[in-house]
Amino acid sequence: MRLLLLWVLNAVALLAVTNFVPGIHLDGFVDALIAALVLGLVNTLIRPLLLLLTLPVTLLTLGLFIFVINGLLFWFVGSVLKGFVVDGFWFGVFGAVLYSIFSWALSAAVQQLLGKK
Repeated sequence: MRLLLLWVLNAVALLAVTNFVPGIHLDGFVDALIAALVLGLVNTLIRPLLLLLTLPVTLLTLGLFIFVINGLLFWFVGSVLKGFVVDGFWFGVFGAVLYSIFSWALSAAVQQLLGKK
């Protein structure tokens, strides 16, 4: 149940991102659900491998290269899915940052409402 709620919250966060970043487009809520699912899978399966492979560059840039990785993955998901479009790399970076902030805020608010810490 909690996993489904987090999935829907991430889809809502993705819809919110489309309202703030002009280069990110979604066709509807179903596409937001699919995009949130694919983003979750990519962040779970591919992101750790990329972080490990780019560890020297990440250390040299004091962790700022992680923004590049997040933006590239966000842009990649936008290029793979039909109803979710990211117009470019920088839109992907800004979208990934906003998506993580919105997702965190919504998840924290729901946890407070449910009384779980």
